[in-house]
Amino acid sequence: MMYGQILHHQGREEDLINLNVGGIQHKVERCVLLRFPNTRVGQLIQCCSDATILELCDDYNPTEREYYFDRSPQVFHCVLNFYRTGHFHALEELCVFYFSQEIEYWGICELDLEACCLDWFLERKQNACGWSSSGPSSEDILVVSSDLWRFEGTWCSEERKLMWQTLEDPSHSKFSKDSLEVICILFFSVEFALRVVAAPRPWRFLGKPLNMIDIASILPFYVTLAFESLDEDDGEENQSLVNMGKVVQVLRLMRVFRVLKLARHSEGVRAFGETLKNCHSEVGLLILIITVGISFFSTFIYYTEKEEALSKLSSIPVCWWWAIISMTTVGYGDVYPHTVAGRIVATLCILCGLLVVSFPTTIIMNTFSKYFEKNTPRRCLSEAKP
Repeated sequence: MMYGQILHHQGREEDLINLNVGGIQHKVERCVLLRFPNTRVGQLIQCCSDATILELCDDYNPTEREYYFDRSPQVFHCVLNFYRTGHFHALEELCVFYFSQEIEYWGICELDLEACCLDWFLERKQNACGWSSSGPSSEDILVVSSDLWRFEGTWCSEERKLMWQTLEDPSHSKFSKDSLEVICILFFSVEFALRVVAAPRPWRFLGKPLNMIDIASILPFYVTLAFESLDEDDGEENQSLVNMGKVVQVLRLMRVFRVLKLARHSEGVRAFGETLKNCHSEVGLLILIITVGISFFSTFIYYTEKEEALSKLSSIPVCWWWAIISMTTVGYGDVYPHTVAGRIVATLCILCGLLVVSFPTTIIMNTFSKYFEKNTPRRCLSEAKP
């Protein structure tokens, strides 16, 4: 390709944008460039004044409506292909750092690269930087980058992208390399240890539900560290640690229990927990009756619908699912009876579900109200004291 060559694109002249990158002219339709409005060129064609235009390009000819960029024409071919096809590929003959700087200028992230290019691009970049093998794999980065498109065009998209990458991509920044989790875990650990030391009876203190939730939210972090260090020490010699990564992932899922720590600061959540504790017999009876009803009606609906070709209620597990969503009055509508006998069974199932669920509601609500009546005067008196 010669210097100064013009790449034409079919379309109406008034809809074409003239881009001159490194001496090579490109005529691109406006709608193509607006597919990614947050990139440099996407922002450029939305500018209303010459001053804002010159902030995003090196020069501008208002007569010809041509934008000039003193950048690499080779890299811009990849950028332009990204606008037109939505697929971003890298050039192997270029330095990865040079390529990364160029696409950063155009407002494109290297994580937007397709999987076929992202693997070798990150590997070459890691080798050049001397990064350790313990860093995030390209598969992990692919999972994170595959979700970034969801934030395009949304409210505060850039801020939400930054928050997502900080919490999900350890390679995004130093702060995101597990530092946030370590700080939170250390804070929770010190706070919990101080409460245990201050308790007159530590073992009885640990047996309380809220304290057990604290243990369940903190312990997985230390167990994960132990497993990972054990895996690194043994290497390939210990075959029993081959699937240890899956165990670690399950333990990390237990971090969701930290949400339950809000119960310590919410009167309503504490009241709900105390209500369930005081009404455990009623709740247990409710679950037992619902389970019996589900077994009963799932069997009946199976025998009334199994001969119907159009019915999806052709197996006991599916009938159990139908009975659960019917007795609890959810009714997704994904499966339903087709025969007259099946609809009669469905009607009885729904009516029984309404009756069974409504019976213990009064008892549970009375217990809930008694908890507030019992604790509200104490709170008012404590606030009234000087």
